[in-house]
Amino acid sequence: MKHISQLLFSLGLLLVITSCEKAENKVFFEGGTPPQLSASSPVVVLEPGLESNVALVLSWTNPDYKFTTGISSQDVTYTLEMDTLGGNFSSSNKVTTVVSKDTKKVYTVGDLNNILGNTMVLQLDPRRPYTLQVRVTSSISVSGGGAAAKLTSNAISFTTTPFAPPPKVAPPTTGHLYLVGDATPGAWNNPVPVPSQEFTKISNTLYEITVPLSGDKHYLFLPLNGDWGNKYACHDKTTQSPAGGNFGYNGNDSYWNDDIPGPTDDGNYKITVDFQLGKYTAVKQ
Repeated sequence: MKHISQLLFSLGLLLVITSCEKAENKVFFEGGTPPQLSASSPVVVLEPGLESNVALVLSWTNPDYKFTTGISSQDVTYTLEMDTLGGNFSSSNKVTTVVSKDTKKVYTVGDLNNILGNTMVLQLDPRRPYTLQVRVTSSISVSGGGAAAKLTSNAISFTTTPFAPPPKVAPPTTGHLYLVGDATPGAWNNPVPVPSQEFTKISNTLYEITVPLSGDKHYLFLPLNGDWGNKYACHDKTTQSPAGGNFGYNGNDSYWNDDIPGPTDDGNYKITVDFQLGKYTAVKQ
């Protein structure tokens, strides 16, 4: 009986030891190699009429994330950062693009020019060259809190001269723009009083007006005075800022079909409508 008890005790102790060893047999992240980034050319040609052509190909090496069980087969996410030279990837011009799994990013002339022109706001007249810097950061989820193991590549540069891309919102073909709404002195009456509620055309894509507005009311932009058929509007007045935001043309997109919220306080306001960027602002004077 004594031998049986000792045998049972030994078996129990062995099970406890084995159980502890199994519990501690965890998988640990052992690191990886920062990706090496390269570009198809240090000089990128951007010309109107060639929008569908490939302008730039960015390629990078696999970071080869390693765990105690070997090289990871999990999907890796890559974050591309593009900034102007000297911006150090922290300027207001920086653009971030996320790429899943693939180890390259192909930009057409149209893609890259639109990023530089409309997103980074680098379109200028006359055209001028820019030096852009790019880097990529890889990441993969690891156990123990779900943190992402990030590895950042080398930074590379390329030069290019962007051209003004097509405006995000088509400017009025009439060459005129009018303000209507209960926030304005003319209320919702259409046609609106002119010249007091007609915008000044600064350029083909930029219009401005300074006008008294009533607080907590609304307005719209009209390309043709007296016509309710088409208008420039916002998407959702309940979420749009009274200080400005995005707008669109309801003539070909029903998404843009809500009144634009006016400022909360009465006063004189300068409204600037930028068709190139598809944005407007309302600033109290």
